[in-house]
Amino acid sequence: MRNFTRYLLPISAIALAFPVLSTDVMAQGADDEIEEIVVSGLRGKPRSAIDSAVPIDTFDAQSIEAVSHTDTQDILQTLVPSYNVGRQPISDGSTFIRPATLRGLPSHHTLVLVNGKRRHRASLVGIGGAGQQGPDVATIPSTAVKSIEVLRDGASAQYGSDAIAGVINFNLKDNNEGFTLSAGTGQYFEGDGDQFTIAANVGLPLGENGFISISAEIDEASMTQRDTQYCDNWFCADPNGPAFGNTSDLRQGFVLGVPSAGVDAYTAGLQTAYPAGVSSASVEGDVVQPWGQPNSESVRTFVNAGYDLDNGVELYGWGNHSKSKGDGGFFYRYPFNGTNETVRNADGSFYNPLEKFPGGFTPRFEGQVEDVGLAGGFRGSMGDAFSYDVSLRYGSNEIDYRLFNTVNPSYGVDSPTDFKPGTLTNEETQFQIDLSSEFDGGMASPVVLAYGISMLDESYDVGQSNDVASYQGGPHSGPDPYGFCDANTGLPSTTASGVSSIGGMAAVAGNTIVGLDCDPNGGDPAFRVVGVGSNGFPGYSPAFSDTYSRDSFAVYGDISTDVSDNLFLQAAIRFEDYSDFGNETVGKIAGRYLVNERFAIRGSIGTGFRAPTPGQQGTTNVSTRLPNGFPVATGLFPAGGPIAQALGATPLRAETSTSYTVGFTADLEKLSLTVDFYNIAINDRFNAVSTLDVSTDPTSGSAFDNYTALANAGVAGANSIGGVFYFTNAFDSSTHGVDVVASYPIEWGNGQETDLQLAVNYNQSSLESDASEFLNAEDQYDFENADPSMRWNLQASHAIGDLSIMGRARYYGEMKNSNNNTTPLSVQTFGSVMFFDLEANYRFNDNWRISAGGRNIFDAYPDEIDKAINDDCCGRVYDSGSYVPWQGGYYFARVSVSF
Repeated sequence: MRNFTRYLLPISAIALAFPVLSTDVMAQGADDEIEEIVVSGLRGKPRSAIDSAVPIDTFDAQSIEAVSHTDTQDILQTLVPSYNVGRQPISDGSTFIRPATLRGLPSHHTLVLVNGKRRHRASLVGIGGAGQQGPDVATIPSTAVKSIEVLRDGASAQYGSDAIAGVINFNLKDNNEGFTLSAGTGQYFEGDGDQFTIAANVGLPLGENGFISISAEIDEASMTQRDTQYCDNWFCADPNGPAFGNTSDLRQGFVLGVPSAGVDAYTAGLQTAYPAGVSSASVEGDVVQPWGQPNSESVRTFVNAGYDLDNGVELYGWGNHSKSKGDGGFFYRYPFNGTNETVRNADGSFYNPLEKFPGGFTPRFEGQVEDVGLAGGFRGSMGDAFSYDVSLRYGSNEIDYRLFNTVNPSYGVDSPTDFKPGTLTNEETQFQIDLSSEFDGGMASPVVLAYGISMLDESYDVGQSNDVASYQGGPHSGPDPYGFCDANTGLPSTTASGVSSIGGMAAVAGNTIVGLDCDPNGGDPAFRVVGVGSNGFPGYSPAFSDTYSRDSFAVYGDISTDVSDNLFLQAAIRFEDYSDFGNETVGKIAGRYLVNERFAIRGSIGTGFRAPTPGQQGTTNVSTRLPNGFPVATGLFPAGGPIAQALGATPLRAETSTSYTVGFTADLEKLSLTVDFYNIAINDRFNAVSTLDVSTDPTSGSAFDNYTALANAGVAGANSIGGVFYFTNAFDSSTHGVDVVASYPIEWGNGQETDLQLAVNYNQSSLESDASEFLNAEDQYDFENADPSMRWNLQASHAIGDLSIMGRARYYGEMKNSNNNTTPLSVQTFGSVMFFDLEANYRFNDNWRISAGGRNIFDAYPDEIDKAINDDCCGRVYDSGSYVPWQGGYYFARVSVSF
């Protein structure tokens, strides 16, 4: 980090010398607030702020509790149509830290705040696609949240580079008394996915003028299965499956348990043993490769505290600790798939990983995520136009991986089956001063000048594995490791005697190995080269372990006022200087014009600048993916490193953006309505290139060139990698759409009232430059079409005495997807789908309450994959990469007590 410490005291002294007003209340005037904390979301009030210059949604604790989910990610998706998060069951770390989008943009384009302060990023960088790295919202337990505000507008000029799509602010509970406890359970209609949650909050006084609010949540959920048995043209584990006849005689022999004609005794023994081992190929589930949500468990705590000093200064602080664990499956390793291959032991006998896993195996991936956050500071005011807020925060997110039910193929018979591949850690430290002055500028309201500085130090550590077997190459990472053949004569060498472990076949006769073929191209197992590292996710070796760090400095200014009784204007500017990407200045202008007492128009335009995170610059990964619909080992390497650059990569550049929003608000007696159109243009957008083929076949053209580049760069096991990719500034894009939010109360003659709320989002992304250099035709098409363009939620709430009932309809529009990079593309259209939720709450007295209901009560599912036109493989029934829910109906019950 550049030595900013020596500047802290003089900068602080200069800043405090000015009349200031805390930017936590960037007032437009007496009645208007913008960009920061919006006090709304009270029962019976509109959910969307109609008196702000930009679209802001607010949700109070009651709205949050009305959602049956406990995961804060799912709560946001239910409440905000433009916020989406999917369930990715076989996606490395994304199985445990789920990437989210706002307005169709990845999580690193949305700034997340807690009590108005930046939330640190998760340690996971998404593999492929946009390479998302944003905060893990799931680490914030919903029981700790007092309200949520969602700013649906670009705000980089106020908050920094992460705020291209918008800002989400979580306000923590600040009660100094009271205790609440709730326990809930639920299950999917399919009879799986059992979930149990206990959540509690207690408020305590802190002296005479303070509070401390403590929240905790314990959650456990079991896996689900929405799949069929693995059956594809290359291998079908179901002898009655539609593709079984397309597989080779050798692989049919395994499934039937009948030795194929012409195989040797060793292979015949493996085939005979296979059927009995199929049921244990996967650690979980009743098919060899399950698709569904993972097993998960978590313990999350949050503490929020504040204390008012006698001199008008408030001390504040909060902290959290979250620990969670989950596990899910990888792709199935079937017989002779490149991993389950026969090699020769040191004594000349045969070995195949099927000896350890007779029915093949599905690696099981586990992630333990630990999240720690601390923030504190002091704020105060001196008079009506003079305030300050000085804060310091620290955040750390670490994921520790485990991979089991797998092998390091190159170790042969000596391979363990349980590995610790290493850790990923993201750390951030930020010092911030937020200041503002209020003065009379001769306008309809005082002029508010807000300004401040930020110093941010961030690092990303790819932690080397202590388990050398997870990354080290064993004897079978090269041909003929035991010297069975004389390289000079091409004849067999003498070797020790031994017998094979299956089939009882004599391996030697005298000093000659039976059946040994010393022709390197003859296919003898002695020359077979297999993969290096824990299969499915090799560990982080010294060559790929490093710490990537940077620091940045920012200064911003924001001025706003009511120019007249009808016109409010705001302008903001921000200068940021990154140690690794230079500096940039961005700005924003926003305004609201009150046409009359019930109707106003509003809009904003701003620029943005986002430097790729240290994690996006440094992440590396080798895992099994489906670049052409077929599972192969695929490597991701840092764009700035020698391996990716040997493949044609160039160092990453920052993204720049221009966004605007224009809309109107209407307060028509009972009806509250906001409509906002938006467009977000991003230049030099960060994305992964389409997977480049890798082959050891000298006749394969560019695929062989890629292999040569990997081998020359010293990549262990390069001969077992089938694809490679890296992140780059791939294209320019435009994301446009409209948000509509409406609230309407229906009054009944008996004095009761039904509150209706409608939220609609239409969103469409398009490529605005030629991306063919980096993306193939399939990836270009899916970028523009793979997500539903239309989403809306309609909710109705009604109370009858102590009984309240809530019904909700959730709509996901049509989407199109191509999983086959052919000419012309093969495209499947997935139709729209609607889910209905129903919940009832009954309050027995002031303390006890019970809730029960269902999510997706009609057990609706999205369209299934059409195998005739879609090459999604391996037992998958639904498009698991989509954020459209595909788990089916869920019912639940919850009991709560408060004092």
